Amino acid sequence: MQTATAKPETLIAPLAAPPHENSHMWKLTMGAIGVVYGDIGTSPIYAFRESLHAITPAGAVALLGDVLGIVSLILWSLTLIVTVKYVSILLKVDNHGEGGTLALMALVRTILYRNTTAFLFIGLAGAALFYGDGILTPALSVLSAVEGLEIATPAFTPYVVPITIGIILALFYFQSKGTDKVSTLFGPITLVWFGVLAATGLQHIADYPPMLKALNPYYALSFLFSHGDASFFVLGSIFLAVTGAEALYADLGHFGRKPIQAAWLWFVFPCLALNYLGQGALVMADPTTADNPFFKMVSGFWMLPLVIISTFATIIASQAVITGAYSLTRQAINLGLLPRMAIRHTSAEHSGQIYLPQVNWLLMTGVIILVLLFKSSSAMAAAYGISVTGTMVLTAIMTFFIVWELWGWPVWAAALLVGPFLVIDLVFLASNMLKVLEGGWLPLAMAATLMLVMWTWIKGSFIINSRARKREMKLERFIAEYATTYPRLRATHGTAIFFAADADRTPAALLQNMRHNNVLHDKNIILTVKIEPIPYVGHGDRAIIAHPAANFSTVLLRFGFQETPDVQTELMNLNRDAAATGIHFTWSETSLFLSRRSLKANSKYGLPAWQDVIYIWLSKHAAEPTDFYKLPVGRVIEIGRHVLI
Repeated sequence: MQTATAKPETLIAPLAAPPHENSHMWKLTMGAIGVVYGDIGTSPIYAFRESLHAITPAGAVALLGDVLGIVSLILWSLTLIVTVKYVSILLKVDNHGEGGTLALMALVRTILYRNTTAFLFIGLAGAALFYGDGILTPALSVLSAVEGLEIATPAFTPYVVPITIGIILALFYFQSKGTDKVSTLFGPITLVWFGVLAATGLQHIADYPPMLKALNPYYALSFLFSHGDASFFVLGSIFLAVTGAEALYADLGHFGRKPIQAAWLWFVFPCLALNYLGQGALVMADPTTADNPFFKMVSGFWMLPLVIISTFATIIASQAVITGAYSLTRQAINLGLLPRMAIRHTSAEHSGQIYLPQVNWLLMTGVIILVLLFKSSSAMAAAYGISVTGTMVLTAIMTFFIVWELWGWPVWAAALLVGPFLVIDLVFLASNMLKVLEGGWLPLAMAATLMLVMWTWIKGSFIINSRARKREMKLERFIAEYATTYPRLRATHGTAIFFAADADRTPAALLQNMRHNNVLHDKNIILTVKIEPIPYVGHGDRAIIAHPAANFSTVLLRFGFQETPDVQTELMNLNRDAAATGIHFTWSETSLFLSRRSLKANSKYGLPAWQDVIYIWLSKHAAEPTDFYKLPVGRVIEIGRHVLI
């Protein structure tokens, strides 16, 4: 707790201990297997198949060089992108233990004070692309798993899409129950899934042992140079094998670096490698399996169990992406990139387990539309990859500046570390861009729309807040002059808490209450909530308190962008420690005053007319501040005013 104005350096404040620090390593590693690697763990269902079809039409006999080259490219893509770039390097580049695009953006903008608008746009683009991935992953993963029923019997073909939609509806419906209800099953089920991947792959490697040559990067390079332009197109399908890499970085704060690293190096990567080698060996031993090698790795009785476990695995992969979208949205709201939305906590023990109804139903609608639009995982694969490669490129760019500015490396050393991976990401992005006309336009269109929405909210909020600052009186001046300005002012018993956007400005609600009612409470608290560009703010740094007059106090409550502001709880904590804080009130004698804005479009002001419509619509559908800040409903008084935008 502080009693002075916050200094700039307090932006990087001591953090509350993340919940994973005191947990056991094995438990966190199991959780990482179940959540972090759910997405990348389902890639074997379709990645090798699509890569093979990109160079060898379905039904044709695959050449040994093609299969060796494709499997080698997949294995070395996993090695370079996941093992080296993400697991070995990027997991060390974090914002106080948190990873992901917005966490990096917040960190870069605190350490780099030039061109910060550029990094704001990078963060917006990364967040928008992640939402595209959040829609594509459930659609592609679940649909590809259900398509396994066609291998078991063609009679299921007409029912693949309806079954997929039914699973998706159930998946999103149960989100409101909370991930804590099913998260305990994630680890064991995914553990079995990776075991199945390893076992089926190991079984078929024996069918064609020379497939182990794919471990040699020579075959990956030979494939690229021998196939010319065609190999560049294949890279877009190869990338499907690493599409979950960005998710493991985004989940850094949930599990910690060491559990994620251990899970990948000692279990996940070996299982994936065995399965891809096994699929390649199967195709060489039996070319008729090239149309869908994953599901043809088993036959007879084992086919249905494989489809069932695949479906469960894809549901888990989808769950991880959906949960990530919730977390990303909370970050975006707290960083001022999106309007307030209703956030429900689904667990009393884990603050990260949240549910956002609006995001949930928007994602569900998008996923169902994709399934109905593409109808097959092969058709949808063309749309997949662009959003993830775009996010990877943006992450690499921000990583360079963190290594250079925060770590203090020379420019050449930072470029030497990050540059090669940026080149690889750009090559994969360029390859995926070739699929724009085949469906890749969809994630780009979604990302562009979301960026427009976020930029409109940022710009509109800036205009309104800037105009308000010009009109509002400095609090220090108000306290010195209010007695003479309002000579007929009457004192009323109790405490009034006024919300203010700036701690040093007089709240509009306070001025309006005095002008219209001619009353001032015995005690007046000017309360400001500030979201810092760090994930968590320690308890000792939560509140900054000042007492500029006998009947006036100012309280600045600071939260991290990973936290949900619980204002009532924090005020109660200050009240309990009244001897130290100087803040004392009785709830039954306390009123909380909020200023509600009624927005009116005006072409004379900053936003164009079409953006006015978007901003006003977003404002109308924003969550009530009473709910968002956890305020006692019965004690809140809202005072409205018209604002032009």
